[in-house]
Amino acid sequence: MIFKILNEICEKPKSLTNERVLINLGEDDVLVYENSFHKFNEYLFFIGIVVNEKFLFILSEKDSTTLLEKFEGNILEVDEEIIIKKNPLNHSNVEAIQKIFTYTIPKVIGLKNSYGFGDRIGLANPAHLRSLKAEDDFAPVLAQQSIRELSRTTRKAEEVMDAAVWAVMQEGWTAGFGSDADHLKTTNDIDTMVNAGFTMFTFDPGDHVVNEADTMSISELEKYIANLEWDSSSTTLEVLEKYSEKIISVNNTFTLSPSKEDSLRALVKYGKSILHISMMYSYLKETYPEVDVEIEVSVDETESVTTPFEHFFMVNELTQLGVEFVSIAPRFIGDFEKGIDYKGDLEVFKIEYLKHIAIAEHFGNYKISLHSGSDKFSVYEVIGSLHKGYTHVKTAGTSYLEALRVTATADEKLFREILDFARANYETEKKTYHVSADLNKVKNAEEYSKEELADLLNQDDARQVFHVTFGLVLTIKNDDDEYIFRTRIYKCLEENEELHYKYLVKHFRRHLDPFNK
Repeated sequence: MIFKILNEICEKPKSLTNERVLINLGEDDVLVYENSFHKFNEYLFFIGIVVNEKFLFILSEKDSTTLLEKFEGNILEVDEEIIIKKNPLNHSNVEAIQKIFTYTIPKVIGLKNSYGFGDRIGLANPAHLRSLKAEDDFAPVLAQQSIRELSRTTRKAEEVMDAAVWAVMQEGWTAGFGSDADHLKTTNDIDTMVNAGFTMFTFDPGDHVVNEADTMSISELEKYIANLEWDSSSTTLEVLEKYSEKIISVNNTFTLSPSKEDSLRALVKYGKSILHISMMYSYLKETYPEVDVEIEVSVDETESVTTPFEHFFMVNELTQLGVEFVSIAPRFIGDFEKGIDYKGDLEVFKIEYLKHIAIAEHFGNYKISLHSGSDKFSVYEVIGSLHKGYTHVKTAGTSYLEALRVTATADEKLFREILDFARANYETEKKTYHVSADLNKVKNAEEYSKEELADLLNQDDARQVFHVTFGLVLTIKNDDDEYIFRTRIYKCLEENEELHYKYLVKHFRRHLDPFNK
């Protein structure tokens, strides 16, 4: 009887909301996700909840149990004809699942529009998948986390990947997904993320960018490059000679005319970064030749804007050094602050963005990547109106803020505590982020009514205060070595899962819809 019921659910078309059905399996009452059914030969896999904890269930006939032995879990004897095994959602079982269902293994996306759904807590990926519609021209990048975020949340790279895999299983997503090892700075970072199964590697040479190049004198610039060793095939003077006082035709209507000064500034600003990226690329390719990967280059987290010529210079030199990449994240004109909309002249941004696209097309095409892409709604409108080039959007903090929106709704006391804690630690935590929140505009929790609390996640200053303090909120412990907030946040989200998903889907439709206009 159970086999018949589960098979009937399995045969139903997948729904947008992934309804849950209550099924009794032996001693357990299980809320089963309708979209989570996956068939493999005579076995049936699905995800269900038992008392707020999720498990992978595998159903088989009693004379076909060999596969069950590959999973960690407990056997539930439901009737005389079938066996169901109840398995925790752990890393060992992820490894077993990936050997059976290839669509749970992240893939290289290539030259296609893509959307990065960073998830600092590990519970948002199912809603990220639900937010995607057939008309969206974006491949999802689910497992996305920077080394900095891993450090601040004390998560492991494997945990990030595991959360993405279980989301794919829960939502019945079979179209594939990408994984982004974000903001890698060292070869050790590469090792960590390769071993966790990541496929996209975002190299961040920001520590090697010389922002002062914009204001250095000519003599200072020349002195700097005199001490800069290039690769064995050319000298810095030969590099300069390729650009100084030259007319560079990008396309039929767009040319670059860098002066000697422009070329000097570009070489000083990005020279060491280019060499660092080349070193990272060579290490990845030589150390892991069997791994299928794609590379993103990121210079977005710098103080100095990447001019169109500097973009051209960087890509041209990387190309000549043999570095192949699928996307580049320049430091755009205007302000891409964390957690809020774009600050700047949108018409100027549009003009500059079109130049960046033209340069990408000149070199044969790659994606222009928007880092700090959370909540840049006005920029999405601009890019969506152009219908040009390829785009990669990267978000992370905005999903954490939607999690806090759930606590504001469902656990007012917890949210008030987080607010006061975030206010107390904002000035310290903001130092490594591009933010401008005025703490005077974010009051103590006791000064807000319940209705006003819920609205804080719509206010720029409060959003940034919450955004940059996520690491401390998720890791701070009391004297008994117990998490002060983390456990309670997870409990709130698990008990209010559908509300959490509802908020996320609504929020990400605001991100995605502008690209469809």
